[in-house]
Amino acid sequence: MRIENMCFQGALVAMILLLFGSCGWKDEGSSNLKEEPARPNVIHIMLDEWGYFESSMMGHPIIETPHIDQFAREGMRFSQFLAGGSVCAPTRSVLMTGQHLGHTTVRTNGGGQALRDEDVTIAEMLRHHGYATGGFGKWGIGDRGSTGVPEKQGFDIFFGYYHQVHAHSYYPRYLVRNSNQVPLEGNTGDPHAGQTFSHTLIHEEGLAFIRQHHDTPFYAYLAWTPPHGHWHMPEDDPAWLKYKERDWDAPNQRGQHDAKMYAAMIEMADRQIGELLALLKKLEIDEETIIFISGDNGGQDYFSNAKYPDGFFAPNVNPKTGVRFRGGKRQFYEGGLRIPFIVRWPGKIAAGSQSDHLGYFPDIMPTIAALTGAPLLSKSDGHSIAPTLLGRGDQESHQYLYWEGRGDLAIRRDNWKAIKPAQDAPFELYDLEHDIGENHNVAVEYPSVLEELIQYGQQAHSQPTSGMVLDTSVGFKGHFR
Repeated sequence: MRIENMCFQGALVAMILLLFGSCGWKDEGSSNLKEEPARPNVIHIMLDEWGYFESSMMGHPIIETPHIDQFAREGMRFSQFLAGGSVCAPTRSVLMTGQHLGHTTVRTNGGGQALRDEDVTIAEMLRHHGYATGGFGKWGIGDRGSTGVPEKQGFDIFFGYYHQVHAHSYYPRYLVRNSNQVPLEGNTGDPHAGQTFSHTLIHEEGLAFIRQHHDTPFYAYLAWTPPHGHWHMPEDDPAWLKYKERDWDAPNQRGQHDAKMYAAMIEMADRQIGELLALLKKLEIDEETIIFISGDNGGQDYFSNAKYPDGFFAPNVNPKTGVRFRGGKRQFYEGGLRIPFIVRWPGKIAAGSQSDHLGYFPDIMPTIAALTGAPLLSKSDGHSIAPTLLGRGDQESHQYLYWEGRGDLAIRRDNWKAIKPAQDAPFELYDLEHDIGENHNVAVEYPSVLEELIQYGQQAHSQPTSGMVLDTSVGFKGHFR
């Protein structure tokens, strides 16, 4: 009798599951019923030093980014999502560990600092959740022979540059795959000439990883170097051919060449983003893939002179209003922290949406955990922005945001921001709601607000503990190797 009841109950459950399409079952005549992905793929494309206004979607008068513009029309753009730091290595450490600069391991930008064995990265979190994990491009938080190498930090495969200074050249003698040197044919170490353009290999390896793992959950961290570094690319690249013969009023002949290369590099990356999106559609995994596109830290005023004091491309100047974010890379003013940040997940994130939610890099790890169901394996200083992305009303806000560097630091609460621009400088205070350019220091007018922010900063700081170099015989040893 018990067996008969179990059979009846099992048949009833099967009928219910069949009717409602659970467990991926569907009526062969109903093509609209499709299994929801339990673990969506995650891709993060991060461009090195890409400025907040350096895209056509932001109205830039020169640079054209049709694929990024389309990406934004299909996803959500954040107007004030901030970098984890104002320079390369610290901001990557914050991104990977989910801990702000008062807690994360790598807080300086020398290039040789490394994550610790006990650090937990986004890749490690996702690999424990059954994801294939691949990184392609610039790592910067653990050179070969250290505890911070990416294959010890959760990545099944990492191909590119381990030491961040190595990433300054697009024609190095070698790249690195899981701590093994990969010689690049025809390259002598000259940063402006060679036979093998490193970024092409990095982009192709990223696409190959996606093809290889398209039928299983994957995490692809595409930390591309363009448009940073020694600007040069193959003479036949379509983006360079577009700009090669233009006559620009840049500071000097070398500056004009480099400025054209800079614009071409952004447009090359835009084209390659288009190639990646086309691949996802071809593999029929577009709707099962969450993609983040961002900068890594604020833009820099490259190719500046008396005529172009904000840089030839003015990465921190609103081309529509002329309002400028103060400072740039290496500073905690808005120009050093404001970055492009867009997230796309077809069918889940409202197309063409925009958010003014205040967030920063520590939020990315808990966001990915929430969207994939992966358990957080370590304490994060971030809050998941999944409620904002999915249009829910339960978004948690930060009590404060924190950054520190070599004597300088910044604390932000809502629209109040306290900055100590140098070790021997006094604190400044800005009301960003009325002074986004940080032109009017109101520390004297609002001493209680400043004191509150300083106390938050004291709470946020902990003594840094560095990773270890285990083998000094390997690793990067020259600027253009």
